[in-house]
Amino acid sequence: MVSKQPRKQHLALYAAPLHRRHRFLSAPLSRELRGKYKTRSLPVRKGDKIRVMQGDFKKLEGDVLEVDTKRRRIQVQGATTTKADGTQVNRPLAPSNVVLIKLSSDKERDKVLERRSKGGEKRTK
Repeated sequence: MVSKQPRKQHLALYAAPLHRRHRFLSAPLSRELRGKYKTRSLPVRKGDKIRVMQGDFKKLEGDVLEVDTKRRRIQVQGATTTKADGTQVNRPLAPSNVVLIKLSSDKERDKVLERRSKGGEKRTK
């Protein structure tokens, strides 16, 4: 059984190996994609199009430039801040604050979506 203690939850989150941290980078799908694929959320990947729902960049739509599994953050095109010397840098965002609008497809993700949509059909019957 997994512990409910916050200290153990915190430790498990930060001590997790990188291949498990990939799952912590999940973001909810938009209503259209949720209806199409019959799944609620998916891990964010480079090339996905997202909409920011919370924070300083609320309502911003852009492509995912980078996914940082170690720090559990994503970088989105257009979400930048200005440094003291005037240069623009991308600001990392938490994937829980964004919604996936358009998915970049590849063979592995297509397999995952097909598998999950079959499960959704079983639940709705």
